[in-house]
Amino acid sequence: MTIVFVLISIAVLILLITWLKFNPFIAFLISSILAGFLLGIPPEQIAGSIQKGIGGLLGDLVIVIVMGAMLGKLVAESGAAQRISDTLMSIFGVKNVTWAMMITGLVVGIPLFYNVGFVLLIPLVFTVSYRYKLPAVYVGIPLLAALSVTHGFLPPHPSPAALVAQFEANMGLTLAYGILIAIPTIIIAGPIFAKFLKNIDSKPLEIFQAKAKPEEDLPSVFNSFFSALFPVFFLIGTTILTLNMSESNLVFPYIQFVGDPGMVMLISLLLATYTLGTRMKFSIPKLMDYYVVATKDVAMILLIIAGAGALKQVLMDSGVSLEIAAALQGWDVHPLVLAWVITALIRVAVGSATVAGLTTAGIIAPIVSTAGVDPNLLVLSIGAGSLMFSHFNDAGFWLYKEYFNLSVKDTIKSWSLMETLVAVVGLMGVMILDIFI
Repeated sequence: MTIVFVLISIAVLILLITWLKFNPFIAFLISSILAGFLLGIPPEQIAGSIQKGIGGLLGDLVIVIVMGAMLGKLVAESGAAQRISDTLMSIFGVKNVTWAMMITGLVVGIPLFYNVGFVLLIPLVFTVSYRYKLPAVYVGIPLLAALSVTHGFLPPHPSPAALVAQFEANMGLTLAYGILIAIPTIIIAGPIFAKFLKNIDSKPLEIFQAKAKPEEDLPSVFNSFFSALFPVFFLIGTTILTLNMSESNLVFPYIQFVGDPGMVMLISLLLATYTLGTRMKFSIPKLMDYYVVATKDVAMILLIIAGAGALKQVLMDSGVSLEIAAALQGWDVHPLVLAWVITALIRVAVGSATVAGLTTAGIIAPIVSTAGVDPNLLVLSIGAGSLMFSHFNDAGFWLYKEYFNLSVKDTIKSWSLMETLVAVVGLMGVMILDIFI
């Protein structure tokens, strides 16, 4: 019966979000309370479990996610994203436009949240499409594949960052592994898949053409790439140093301190505040206004993550997590594949990659220690599953459809299939990497 009660709680979560259109945070709280009662937690302890789950998960993530949102906003407003895109187009040329768009999405997508990256970069896609008379879907899919993969696979994006915290993985290693898997995944779901989409007729409105900044107002090429990618190199660099340095070394604790993901993002933001901010003649009050707007953009994401933490804690406090772990161990399925399947099913049912990933984490967390699975690869497996077949219940589906002015059929043929490719190829990459780690 225990497993049945868990399934009922998750089914209620899914119905609240998809059928009744509840806010995911409220849906998580209701499902957590229901799970607490069904699983036999004393009523006076349910509220405590929920509070503990919310605080425990957000404590690790608030700095990373908020600082990441602020950095992404600055990359957009300073013109660094425009400079990166223009530079790659000049290098690759019109013939290889899909590769230029793919790399633009990858570079800009690492610091930018998906919705911000979409709104920022899609006008550039339409500008290229109009200028060179190329199909908009053909030009845009490689960029969107890159944005989607960075959103699902790479910290400091909310879902992978939250999964790193839940599984006590190493954020630097997860990021390094994630990049290794992300690159071939994006190539297959981006430039290669785009070749089959040239016949899709898309007539995006001219209003969506990019309002480019004047050349003299843009940061330099080096400054743009350096500021956008600094947190990636810094995080990987400090991880490599700590793995290859004795704990008795005098500088080891200081490297651990600056290598903490929250400190990495804070240092990166402070650096970019100068390189892309005050150095580019932005006033401090103006920059702080940008940061306030960025924080508002991720407030609901933080609440969704908090709700997922509450459900996870209730499952743990009830003892059901151990029962689920024991049941899952009896399945003749590799834990990484199992995690992917569970996430993919919830993703298709709910529509939210973040909700799917964090819900799965609460279910499958106990097998991390008992099954000997690498927690960094588990983060990536769940991340891949969370991108499976975006359709009518996913806001990203409609965002893409309306911007590109497509029919539902063509949206499924391009966007939904691209997301499915990302999910499947991502899992294949995880399994190949698992052989060597």
